[in-house]
Amino acid sequence: MKLRTAIIGATGIVGQQAMSILAKHPLFEVTGLAASERSSGKEYLDAITRNNVRQWYAEGELPSQFENMTLVDGNSLKASEFDVVFSCVESDAAILLEPKLAKDTGVISTASAFRYEPDVPLIIPQVNPEHAVLIEQQRKNRGWNGFIAPIPNCTTTGLAISLKPLDEAFGLEQVIMTSMQAISGAGRSPGVIALDIIDNVIPFISGEEEKVERETQKILGKPIKVSSTCTRVAVLEGHTETVFAKFKKTPTPQQAVDVLRNFKTKTKTHSTPEQLIKVFDDPSRPQPKIDRDEGNGLTTCVGRLRIDPILGLKYVLLSHNTKMGAAAGAIWVAELLAKQGYI
Repeated sequence: MKLRTAIIGATGIVGQQAMSILAKHPLFEVTGLAASERSSGKEYLDAITRNNVRQWYAEGELPSQFENMTLVDGNSLKASEFDVVFSCVESDAAILLEPKLAKDTGVISTASAFRYEPDVPLIIPQVNPEHAVLIEQQRKNRGWNGFIAPIPNCTTTGLAISLKPLDEAFGLEQVIMTSMQAISGAGRSPGVIALDIIDNVIPFISGEEEKVERETQKILGKPIKVSSTCTRVAVLEGHTETVFAKFKKTPTPQQAVDVLRNFKTKTKTHSTPEQLIKVFDDPSRPQPKIDRDEGNGLTTCVGRLRIDPILGLKYVLLSHNTKMGAAAGAIWVAELLAKQGYI
């Protein structure tokens, strides 16, 4: 029997991505959709239609089973009727709504509202699945039957994935990272104005650098020094990052390549790609336009591994921000937690 699943923020881009993936998922069955009070009581197709135009932004067509489902207000959702809830709302809404739901069921969140709480795991399935044990402490601390498990910031995700095997092999000490982030990371509303991003690089993303620096340490479970500069570039999807890393034992580029290519997950689930990390020999790769969909958007792409004269090693990575860094990554976390018995 499939797990009863609800999606909050179902009319937004991330919510729609979750619906698209879950429509034929072998583990989850979407039996509830929630959105804002404005959409409450409407059938889904009516709620996303404006001036006879269907506002569906996920890949493929709107799955037919959702067209006539009635939306409820997120605040009215009865958490006890679901085995898991995917929360795809902004942090200001999540901070109020998610604890109410977590009293009765598991909440997998794409928001940052609870990422930095000491009893809240920040899980990337192939990096730190053992951090799920924090759910037990969270339930005890808060008197909940459920839990909140957010996914990391999309910029943090690719960085942490690429650093994990290198840290295990060589002992990570310091990281300097500069991101070139896709405009989709800003969302559709308020988003990035076309006149601002075309023929331009925006050298500041509010709060992003702080998230990367805090979250990387929490995910890797050690107080490494992380310095980041986050920028926005005219790319639709896929965050590119240049990484400079210092290790206790400096690897040669070939040693680093071997470690990354041999990185295996501890727990395989439905979403686990064949390759967790793809390393390119071609120095012109990875590129967002041609490489972001590797492993259905869940593979982290790495290239240009070479010696850095200051820190020791440097490379370029690419991570799909609207797949691995959003709905697809959240679903992968839910699969892991279900396999571990938390859902």
